[in-house]
Amino acid sequence: MELTVPVGSAHLPALLEVPDAAPGVVVFAHGSGSGRTSPRNAAVAQALREAGLGTLLIDLVTDAEQAGGDDLRFDIDLLSERVLGVVDRLAADGVQTLACFGASTGAAAALRAAAARPRLLRAVVSRGGRVDLAGEALEAVRAPVLLLVGGADAPVLRINREALERLGTGATLEVIPGAGHLFEEDGAMRRVTAATVAFLTENLGGR
Repeated sequence: MELTVPVGSAHLPALLEVPDAAPGVVVFAHGSGSGRTSPRNAAVAQALREAGLGTLLIDLVTDAEQAGGDDLRFDIDLLSERVLGVVDRLAADGVQTLACFGASTGAAAALRAAAARPRLLRAVVSRGGRVDLAGEALEAVRAPVLLLVGGADAPVLRINREALERLGTGATLEVIPGAGHLFEEDGAMRRVTAATVAFLTENLGGR
């Protein structure tokens, strides 16, 4: 179902699909240059729905804002506020079990949201995440976290290893051998999808 989610003065386009009796909804916080139509995230979302979980794929930056000249894709404060706004609106509509799947800069926004809403956000998955941009919020995250990084993505792998120590015992790092930042290599996204489904169904429920 296509809809717009009002957050502050913005109206964010989104795709919401919730299977019958879904135990929770996964909010996708897209990274820089990506959005609700990302084929990689769409494939992950489809697999989550097949496992019984709901999904919300949402553009955190509107087309008009992207055309405005300011590069808001790296404005972590703004992205975090919008993820929080989306989470709060879902909770107000009765969805009390939520998780986030964040990619690139969206992962930092997802982790900040998890730190701010520990009772709502039950788990976070980061794919190739710039988790360092979450800053001091890393130490405040209490939800289980799965960090997925390509083995050939050396700078981001280093960042995630450093973040793992700050996140504590509730975090796990899984390295996808030979994969780069976009996980375009043969089989890389299948491994990302399988790990994500296993992690989120364990923490939220599902088939």
